[in-house]
Formats: sequence, C-alpha cells, structure tokens
Amino acid sequence: MSSILDPIVTPELVAEHGLTPEEFDRIKKILGRDPNFTELGIFSVMWSEHCSYKNSRRELKKFPTTGPNILVKAGEENAGVVDIGDGWAVAFKIESHNHPSAIEPFQGAATGVGGIIRDIFTMGARPEFLLNSLRFGPINESRHAGTGNRKDQIKTNRRLFTGVVSGIAHYGNCIGVPTIGGEIYFDESFEGNPLINVFCLGVLRHEQVARGAASGVGNPVFYVGAETGRDGLAGAAFASRELTEESRADRPAVQVGDPFKEKLLLEACLELLATDAVAGIQDMGAAGLTCSTCETASRGGTGVEIDLAKVPKREPGMTSYEILLSESQERMLIIAKRGQENVVREVFEKWDVPCAEIGRVTDDGMMRVRNNGTLAAEIPAKPLADEAPLYSREAIAPPPTPPIDLASVPAIDNHEALRQLLRDPTIASKNWVYRQYDHMVRTGTVVPPGSDAAVFRVREANKILAATSDCNSLYCRLDPREGGRIAVAEAARNLTCSGATPLAVTDNLNFGNPYKPENFWQLREAVEGVSETCRAFGTPVVGGNVSLYNESPAGVVDPTPTVAMVGLIEDERHITTQFFKAAGDIIILVGEMGDEMGATHFLKVCHGRKEGLPPRLDIARELAVQKSVRELIRAGLVQSAHDCSEGGLAVTLAESCFNPNGLLGAEIDCSRRPVGGAAASTGASHSEAATVLFNESQARILISVPEAHAKAVLDQLEKSGVPALRLGVVGGEFLSIKIAQESFRWPTGDLHGDWYHSIERSLAAE
Repeated sequence: MSSILDPIVTPELVAEHGLTPEEFDRIKKILGRDPNFTELGIFSVMWSEHCSYKNSRRELKKFPTTGPNILVKAGEENAGVVDIGDGWAVAFKIESHNHPSAIEPFQGAATGVGGIIRDIFTMGARPEFLLNSLRFGPINESRHAGTGNRKDQIKTNRRLFTGVVSGIAHYGNCIGVPTIGGEIYFDESFEGNPLINVFCLGVLRHEQVARGAASGVGNPVFYVGAETGRDGLAGAAFASRELTEESRADRPAVQVGDPFKEKLLLEACLELLATDAVAGIQDMGAAGLTCSTCETASRGGTGVEIDLAKVPKREPGMTSYEILLSESQERMLIIAKRGQENVVREVFEKWDVPCAEIGRVTDDGMMRVRNNGTLAAEIPAKPLADEAPLYSREAIAPPPTPPIDLASVPAIDNHEALRQLLRDPTIASKNWVYRQYDHMVRTGTVVPPGSDAAVFRVREANKILAATSDCNSLYCRLDPREGGRIAVAEAARNLTCSGATPLAVTDNLNFGNPYKPENFWQLREAVEGVSETCRAFGTPVVGGNVSLYNESPAGVVDPTPTVAMVGLIEDERHITTQFFKAAGDIIILVGEMGDEMGATHFLKVCHGRKEGLPPRLDIARELAVQKSVRELIRAGLVQSAHDCSEGGLAVTLAESCFNPNGLLGAEIDCSRRPVGGAAASTGASHSEAATVLFNESQARILISVPEAHAKAVLDQLEKSGVPALRLGVVGGEFLSIKIAQESFRWPTGDLHGDWYHSIERSLAAE
C-alpha cells in the first residue's frame, strides 16, 4: 500500500509522531502488519491526547454525566444536549484553541470559534450565542515578578491579547452569532501560552437531534464545505506530536478560517437536516477527514470507504497523508440515505457550498482509504477510534500550601488598595473587549456583557437562558481540588445572581505536560473537585475538552479547569443584574462576612504574592445561600444581586455602584454582626480592615432590596438559617465604608474611571 514516495517507517519516525514503541507494537497487532506512512499519521492523531484523551479519559469518567434532563450524554456525540422543557433542548460545549493562538493569535482564536460553532450545528441545533474564557500574560507592569525582559514580554502579551480578541470578534460578528459574555484573567504563568477557551450554545427540538454515526450499509458518504488545503496541518502536528514550546521551532501555519463560508455551510446543513436525507453527520474538526471518517464508522458499527481523489482540494499535489490529516476549516462529513443523493447536492448547490460524494458505508468495520485507485490506508475503525491506550500517569503531590501569615503582610493604604484592585486588568471592566463583539446580533441578548452572567432570550422556544464561565487559576495553583470545587460553585452563584436555576456544565481542562507527576496530580485533584461539586449542585457534565502540554520555557500555566454553566430563568421578571438600581435601597450581604486572605487578589496585586491556602468551600452553606437568593428573586424582593469573589467585598460593592445607566454611591457599615451566623473579627487595626474589605471567603452574595422589603428579606434569611448582614443603603456620589473606628470614602466617579478605562490605558502605555 505504500507509495514509493512515502518515508520508510523507522523508530525515529514513530517517535516523531508521538507514539511510543509499545503503542507502535499495538498498532502492528491491530493491523497484522507494519503500518505505512499514511497509516502511521492516522494512528498518531487518533491516539494523541487531542483526540483520544489517553492521559485523561480515566479521570473524566469521574464526572457525573446523567440526569433527568440529559438527552445526549458526554462523549456520545459532538456536544451534550439538555432538555429545557416544552420539547425544546440546548446543545452546548466548550473547547480550546490554545496552541494555535500562541502561534497566530488572530487565526488561532477565529478558527477556535468556527470549530465550536460546527460542533453545535452538527447536533442539529442552531447556534444562538458564544462565550469565551481567556488567559494571557500581564499587559501592564505588575507587582508579581516575571521573567526575562519585562517590556518585551508585556509587548508580546498585548499582541497576543489584542490578536485573540480581534479573531474572536471577526469570526463571531461575520457569521452572525453573538458573543455575549465570558471572563479574562491576566497572570505571568500564561506568558508564552495563552488559554483560549470558546463556548457555544444552540437550540433545537428534541426530535431534531442529529447523530454522528455512519449507519446504513451502502449509504453514500459526502464531503461538504471548504476545499482541503495544507494550512490545517498545524493542528494535526500539534495533535500527533504533543508539541511544547521546545519543539515548536519548525511549525507550519495554523488553520485559516472563513466565517462567510461557515455561515453558508451552517445554513445548508440545517436545511438538509430538516429533510429526511441524512443518516449521520460529523464535523471535520480535530484530525479532519481522518477523525470524521473513523468515528462515524465506529459509532455506527460499520465501515467506511472513501476515495481521496474525489475530495475537493485547493492545492495541487497533496499526498494522502496531507489530505487525511489536514484540519482545514469549514468542512463536514455527511452520511446520506441511499436514494437521497440529489437532495444533498441540490441543497448545497443552492447555498453555493462545495459538495462531493467521496465514498460509501460498508459492512466490514474497516476505514478504507483509496487515492486514484491506490489503497492508501486500511485500518479497523473501532480500534482506531475507541481503543487508544489509556494511561494513569504518576501523580505526586507537592508539599501542602501553608496558610498565609498575615503578620508578614505589611500594612498599606486600603483606600488606594481598592483603586489598585479596580485598575488591575483581571478585575477591571472588559468593555474594551466586548465593544468589539456584536453581542446584539439576532436581538436575543437581554443582559449584555458586564454583569455576573449573560442572559439570552431564545424567541422560537420562548425560553430565557443564562450562561457563565468561571475558574480562578490561582486557587487551582495553590489547591487544585479546592479550586475546582470553587469554579463550579462560583459559576452556579453567577447564574443564581442572574435569577437562573443551574442546569448543566461543560468544562475545559487546561493543564501542563501530564508526564510530569506534579502536573498530573493537579489534573486529578481538579477533576475530583469539579466532580464532587457538580454532584452536589445537580449539574451534570455534558462534555468539554482537555488541553494538556500548556507550558512555555518559563514554566507551566496555572492549572485552569474552566467551568461553563447554563441555567434557565423561568420568568423574565426574575432577570436580575449586579448593579444597584435606586437610591434608598437597602444593601444586604447574604453569607458570612468572611476572613480568608490566602490566594486573594489583594495579596497578588497589592503585595505581589501568590501565596496561602485558597478559601474553603462549604458546599452546604453555598447551596443554602444560593437557594435563598433565588427564592428572594422569585418573590420579587430583590433589585440587584452580585457574586462576591475576586477582590472581596470592597470590589463587589464598587462594581455594584457602576450602573451603566448612572453611577450610584453607597453608605456601608461593616461593624454589625450578621443575622444567623458569626461575624469575623472587625477591630480597628489596619490589617483587620483589609481583611474585611478584601477577603475572598465563599458563599457570599451582595443584594439590594427596596427599603419596604428589607425586614421581610432578613426575616426570611434568618428563618432559613442563612447568615445575612444589613450593610447599608444605596445613594449619594461616594462609596463610604465604616469598619469599627475606621472609615473609607471614595468618589464613585473616580473608582469607575479606574475600573472602566484600565485595559485601554494599559494597551496605550509605553
């Protein structure tokens, strides 16, 4: 089967493809012979972490994946599907494009958006909106020491940041799918290896769920979408060789996206799926034509035979290896029902999308690839797609993180500390970013970017959805299990603050090289934390992505198990945002005052210290706080609700003052004891004031209520056993906070200026 032009398969070539000698022996046993060069490439991508999750699948099995509202479980198809009532469902998923974005930020991010959109309409769902979760190195000078030449590194970080944002905006805006929310963190650990996680959600009827199986022996196989080129081989290279920074010297260009072609492909596929002509459909994503062919055959328990000579190509002289491993964008594989071939051709001709019949479904379980009559590859489909070796790598825990010694933290000006925190790009307004996104296209966005969660009305289903993404990477660095638990809890808290009931989760696990025992320990611990908390919250994991080998010469990224969560708002009257609404409203903290200062943003930004134990999550208390706030919202008693997280209570109060329709101040007294719980010590010393202002204890939500409802709200919280504290009143032009004998006072206009313009000023700085 080998061409005389193919390289000879040597041990060195096997190693270059990321396969171990043991894995190569396994391949020979499956084939009953040595593989040729093309088959070696096929196995290398399909058995890579990128496609097979060989180093993480055993950990992923710990996630809860079932529930009464789950229609398609994690791992069954391209995306999970969740029932939202009245015969309607949502399909959603999050995936990464980290390594391509580090090479070419615009196209890397743009094609990440295109890929996740295809995963959704492959399920038969119309994509409704996008979120993104992004991590970059610092874009301004920070207190935490970095490496190398800081000015050059910051310039590089800015280039990556602006390029990624431009790429996301370009693709989403052009295809007409709104980007309505997300999160962005900046930290030295992401220098040289940004994290680009993109989420998409689509809506469909239960009966519209499409499957990616090659069913029906004799059914024709169609290639539809953009022509195949060599531009996508970067993705295949990353998949097969697990490239890290040290091995990126000779790297090809990343995939190039065309959102206009994808829009045509989307509409054509949805129109075709509305007919009775489709037996199966699969996105050509990771590993391109290789993955879509063998996975559809494996799912269908069948075989597939294709001829590469019939594949539309935009470059001459492409080899079988290049065609099969290319990850050129905007392509799909469709298994049509026999006799319906003309229906397929007519639909794609109408939308001016390339369409070619390239093969058929067979009954022998083989993935058989021909090229102009020559047999290029012949591999059993199921072992290739589903029987990659699975590993449990060695896991070694580092020494336990010691608690922070507050006596070692020098006293600073807390008045200036709040302004410093609000200027930090991680906490500051992301308006510079989301102004570039068309978040109002299709007019479904109810709560635009800037509040705790995005809220979107699906008009055809008459449903209101809320969505968010969360992960504090610093918590996960210092305690990955606790960080994973908090990521789930905070995502649910953000949905609760928007008036939604959490439904389900998709996650993106971003970690370093799993062959390093400390990195694999982080992965295992984070998965345990996410799994435990998802079970407690009743939010099953419906799918996601694993991205490993996220390292640069300076070190590994802070572990980032991103959690994207979707919730349902039953009545539009329950939609709630984080901003104070009217002078005279009463401000109440639901939850304890808190006193946990380890791993806080205050320590990192104001003292340059990434230290201490992260806050501990009390799941029972978190559930009680969120349940109580949802009940208060549904009773019509709440004007605003805001999650208390990074930066602590002081930042939460300031952000609540920043109503886009007009700034509002607040008079706050933190000297009272909470109702239904014990207060933290709030003496007059400087360090204790900092603890009250900036601690990041969990299970806390700041709400504002009309004065007439304040007593009823506090009584209901006390009856539920949920601690609460009446902090003060909305109004005036200042944020004033009293802590025992110490008082602080900031003009809200000054705080808003620090917060609103921070990123723009950082990018403009020399």
